[in-house]
Amino acid sequence: MEIRRDYYLKKLISKKHNGLIKVITGMRRCGKSYLLFTIFRNYLLETGVPADHIIDMAFDSYENKKYRDPDVLYPHIKNQISDHGMYYILLDEVQLLGDFESVLNGFMRMPNVDVYVTGSNAKFLSKDIITEFRGRGDELHMSPLSFREFMSVYDGNKYDGWNEYVLYGGLPLTVLLPTAEQKIEFLKRLFDETYINDIVGRHRIRNKDEFEELINILSSSIGSLTNPKKLADTFKTKKGKRISVNTITNYLDYLCDAFVVSRATRYDIKGKKYIDTPQKYYFSDVGLRNARINFRQIEENHTMENILYNELLSRDFNVDVGLVMVSGKGSDGKLVRKQLEVDFVCNKGSKRYYIQSAFAIPDEAKMQQESNSLRRIDDSFKKIIVVKDTPAPWYTEEGILVISVYDFLLNADSLDL
Repeated sequence: MEIRRDYYLKKLISKKHNGLIKVITGMRRCGKSYLLFTIFRNYLLETGVPADHIIDMAFDSYENKKYRDPDVLYPHIKNQISDHGMYYILLDEVQLLGDFESVLNGFMRMPNVDVYVTGSNAKFLSKDIITEFRGRGDELHMSPLSFREFMSVYDGNKYDGWNEYVLYGGLPLTVLLPTAEQKIEFLKRLFDETYINDIVGRHRIRNKDEFEELINILSSSIGSLTNPKKLADTFKTKKGKRISVNTITNYLDYLCDAFVVSRATRYDIKGKKYIDTPQKYYFSDVGLRNARINFRQIEENHTMENILYNELLSRDFNVDVGLVMVSGKGSDGKLVRKQLEVDFVCNKGSKRYYIQSAFAIPDEAKMQQESNSLRRIDDSFKKIIVVKDTPAPWYTEEGILVISVYDFLLNADSLDL
């Protein structure tokens, strides 16, 4: 069964022949190699590129082990470039290639070569690209399957599909496994044997147990405001351990660098400024998060918020947590300042959207509660409330769009309804 990744294919196509090294990043097992070696390669062939003008190499394959030596690889590929036609070089797990920066820059000096690479996130991170390629890298960040992509191969209705997606997430290999037992075993093993070991090995973490305990705490509190000081206090009071704030800060950075979690910073909407702490952390794949807590504590409202956050990132928005400061009188008549939260402030160029994840709105009182922060924002940008289910998208008297999670996720243009 083929899972189409048309969104990423179109982005790759748009970057063709731009004079830069196309670097596909993303968490392990999200489909980077398949995108490059199968989907993109097939596209090149279908558009008339001769097969001998596509040069691909997977450095994690044993048969290609000798090509990890740059002095072997470079002449091997250069000798295949035998005419003035355009050649496409596709390289997988490029971090295994010695001195890969110099080799890739050497290819880029050839006028008829277009280079595409992937790398393991544990050693080949997005922040490394900026320094390693000295401005010659063009990053395409890839995510696990969106709900829309998931439903393109799911054999069932959207309601059953949602229940499975909430539980097992969107890693392509997970989706293709036939039984719940296989999905659970795969996700647990992947988290323990791949993600954790990658990070521990890369950063030489000496106390693996406390690092894993931090992951457990984050898994149990997705979407909650927190900071390193608060997490250190949690270790002290609930686990009886003392861990420095600096150590926790480093652990959080490692998890973000490996694309296991994403960090959302708070933004004061009226004051138009960022607030460094506290922040929120969301898992890049909810199935991995659930595997970490043994598929217990699956609060659908928090999971839905995490899924919405990932969807907005995959649509190339910068996503912050919104804060609206309001003033009013307390019960004693004194002036009181309150902080109201907007789940997501989404920016892309001149576009901005304010989005609230509400899960369920059974009555008018709940509607007033969920829309309170949105109604206090005095600009003209679009305001949206996403709920678990509703008959059809509709607008409140204040002009707030109310839309079901199904309509929001399955329609790529849902923000502009």
